Amino acid sequence: MAKSLNVRNTHGEVRMTDGSLWKNMLIFSAPLMLSQLLQVLFNMADVAIVGKYSSAEALGAVGSTTILVTLFTGFLIGMGSAVNVRVAQHLGAKDKARTAASIRTSFVLCLATGCIIMALCLVSARFMLELIGTKDDLIEGAVLYFRIYALGMPALGIFNFGNGVLSANGDTKRPLLYLMIAGILNVIFNLFFVIVCGMAEDGVALASIITQYVSAVLILIHMGRQGDNCTFHFKDLKNGIDRPEGKCVLELGIPAGLQNAIFAIANLFIQGAVNSFESVMVEGNSAAANADAIIYNVMAAFYTACSTFMGQNMGAAKRDRVLKSYFIGIVYSFTAGAVLGAALFLFGEEFLSLFANDRAVIEAGLQRTGIMCFSYAFSAFMDCTIAACRGIGKSFAPTVIVIMGSCVFRVVWIYTVFAYFRTIPSLYLLYIFSWVITSVAEIVYFAISYKKLNTADVLKT
Repeated sequence: MAKSLNVRNTHGEVRMTDGSLWKNMLIFSAPLMLSQLLQVLFNMADVAIVGKYSSAEALGAVGSTTILVTLFTGFLIGMGSAVNVRVAQHLGAKDKARTAASIRTSFVLCLATGCIIMALCLVSARFMLELIGTKDDLIEGAVLYFRIYALGMPALGIFNFGNGVLSANGDTKRPLLYLMIAGILNVIFNLFFVIVCGMAEDGVALASIITQYVSAVLILIHMGRQGDNCTFHFKDLKNGIDRPEGKCVLELGIPAGLQNAIFAIANLFIQGAVNSFESVMVEGNSAAANADAIIYNVMAAFYTACSTFMGQNMGAAKRDRVLKSYFIGIVYSFTAGAVLGAALFLFGEEFLSLFANDRAVIEAGLQRTGIMCFSYAFSAFMDCTIAACRGIGKSFAPTVIVIMGSCVFRVVWIYTVFAYFRTIPSLYLLYIFSWVITSVAEIVYFAISYKKLNTADVLKT
């Protein structure tokens, strides 16, 4: 029998298994949304400061790494989401022993994943950047930036582990606080290294990794002091890795990480297509891509809320709240994408001017934003359904669907539609078409899986 677990949220965590789902999911998502944005701001600050205070070449070099950075950080975020779901399920079931086992096991797995990714990036940076067709005049700066940035991957693994655990318990405010501290430090260090020290790509990369380790250390200190359901101490590791829990986390985390990576892999082909244009288009695309990061991450807060609320209510055997959490997640994320897309349509030029001074670069970026601003909202149906599948313990099949809909389809589009028209609009229209196709397949799969749902089977280890 599971041991009793205090879930009365005495530390101010958001309630998930009772109360208004509309209100509680919004309150839960708000700090998480800001946390997601602050992670994005690490890289955005790099791009903005390099673009303003260094050179167009440095801007293009940093921007050329965006797809690869997204690929590998996306895998770590996927591992964090698996930790979130698994811990949420145990918290909902009020199983203290399994919660503790899941936390210590997840720490080891997330740290190890970060170290493996770091090693891979250090060894293969040049090869990967050449593979995506990075321009000759940008390659050296891009390699330098990417290798330095890679040193922060273990810290990103730790932070996403801690963020996953705390948010599973309804605490999204603490990770936000730590990222605010790290974000302020990141801007200060960026300005210092670039303006005072005269550094460029290497300076902003160094600033990023310093602040990534700051946020990781802060979240570990808090988890060691908080004294509630999700406490973690290094001494806990003496109890060893719980293999059943490790298996469950990996079964959720690897597909989730691959799912995030798959989007980035598909985008490698898109980046390769962009790189076939002149350098000014590459630089404009780099500036415009910052809008993707902002909007996607605002919407992602609601996906996390969806899977977390579904996970806890699965553990608590409250089936009606499981499905309602899914529908609310779609409404919130679609609305966020539509509103932010409209804002980008109205203020696209002003937004791009934050990252570039050259008028030609801004005009090139507007070609991209003009298509994407009307597309973001439709991704909510796909991504929220994927999060819902993860919340009920399904991860493999949704990943396969994503591979077909958002990877294979996009590659086919590039070699057919784009190859024929050879324009930026014809390239970026692939997003909305792939999202719609993948959404339909994911929704059908979720409906079938939910109908067959058995809470006890999900919680079994």
